[in-house]
Amino acid sequence: MSFTYATLKTAIQDYTENDETTFTNNLSIFVKNAEELILKNVQLTEFRKNTTGTMTSSNQYLGSPTDFLAPFSLSFTSSSVKTFLELKDVNFIQTFNPNSSTTGSPRYYALFDTDNFLIGPTPDSNYAVELHYYYRPASLTAAGDSGTTWLSTNAPVALLYGSLIEAYTFMKGEPELLMDYQKRFMESLSGLKSFGEAKEVTDGYRTGLVLREKT
Repeated sequence: MSFTYATLKTAIQDYTENDETTFTNNLSIFVKNAEELILKNVQLTEFRKNTTGTMTSSNQYLGSPTDFLAPFSLSFTSSSVKTFLELKDVNFIQTFNPNSSTTGSPRYYALFDTDNFLIGPTPDSNYAVELHYYYRPASLTAAGDSGTTWLSTNAPVALLYGSLIEAYTFMKGEPELLMDYQKRFMESLSGLKSFGEAKEVTDGYRTGLVLREKT
């Protein structure tokens, strides 16, 4: 089973038995919210990429890509030596480096807001950086009625039940049915997560990478 945007919209209306105008006008929002739920709960290698940039001397902020969803790793290079920064929260970095004018070799980074990382200590030089991250792919809603995406092709069950959760919440539907949709959504996420982890292990063996311990 897979969905185009048109067939997913039809499925949502069929399951909810609702074709009221206000409801159908919000179908795109239901789908986008479902996509966001999936992407934030399951990190798949299909949605991982890297980019390069520059940390600026005396600037504690580093801009994030426009499609950034979650970090995988951040490193900088100095004298041909690559150093990986440790991910912390903003409070940790502000406590560690309370005076942003105090500079040094960066050790930590945090998600400051939707557009920037916070670096600690504040860089003492311009450094070439490389960010590996999970990105937010284009939504199915942007593909047109006949369009498909990786999620609509490879995770159609999760996308359907995630959309139904959003739809039934909008409708203030029966709690029992909403709970059933939530259960089915979580089951599909579990299967998707297992798929992603199995693929990561397989890719690791193929490339000879040292595997990260699963927790």
